[in-house]
Amino acid sequence: MSTNKEKDKQYEKGLAMKTPPIVSQHEWEAARQQLLMKEKALTRSRDALAAERRRMPWLAVDKKYEFDGPNGKVSLLDLFEGRPQLIVYRAFFEPGVFGWPEHACRGCSLGADQVSHLAHLNARDTTLAYASRAPQADIARLKARMGWEMPWYTMIDSFDKDFGVDEWHGHNVFFRDGDKVFRTYFINNRGDEAMGSVWNYLDLTPLGRQETWEDSPEGYPQTEPYKWWNWHDNYDAEAVSANPKWVDIITDPQGAAARRRAEEEKAS
Repeated sequence: MSTNKEKDKQYEKGLAMKTPPIVSQHEWEAARQQLLMKEKALTRSRDALAAERRRMPWLAVDKKYEFDGPNGKVSLLDLFEGRPQLIVYRAFFEPGVFGWPEHACRGCSLGADQVSHLAHLNARDTTLAYASRAPQADIARLKARMGWEMPWYTMIDSFDKDFGVDEWHGHNVFFRDGDKVFRTYFINNRGDEAMGSVWNYLDLTPLGRQETWEDSPEGYPQTEPYKWWNWHDNYDAEAVSANPKWVDIITDPQGAAARRRAEEEKAS
């Protein structure tokens, strides 16, 4: 396997790569449009798969699982933090794992580096949590070193074995109805590669993104797309009126572009 330094030297010398053809602007745009058709088909297919995922049957979780948390023992129900949806990622950080005790598994660590700001998930009634076998003191030290903010618990019973993550990483998804907990989905292996984006997390959940364009079962909570989006430090703030001088590029991109051009012309 080539190291990064070896690759840098290869690029400096020029790799013997069979690169695609160099074409005109018109030919490039035509090729892009052909590929765009396939990409849009993939997006529609992904949306349809997420809709099917929201209709998967649920499995009742009757066993009372316990974890160690920063403030002591907690239950699986506590991991929800009062929200109806919970995603638990099993990360390998424990004795016997490569990198211990300074680091967690390299793959799990790469995934942790990709996790988006949790406020956006929380705003959609969803909690993300990590779970490992390492003691809380080690987890706290690792999170501080790596700059990770997600809740991270210590498994102390058979949770990992019971949910298919005792030998390999994976995401388990749960839904809470009062004090009742249900397992709704599970994904691992290369399915974990896409995790980190708020959209991919929400697409795993039984409620989905909760936007009106989604194909969800009757009665599922939904709001207008874009309207709930916010700055991660502003979800709990009181609503404020937008300056009428500006138009949100998300809800009215043409209007936003026109006003931006007008401001640029004034400044020139």
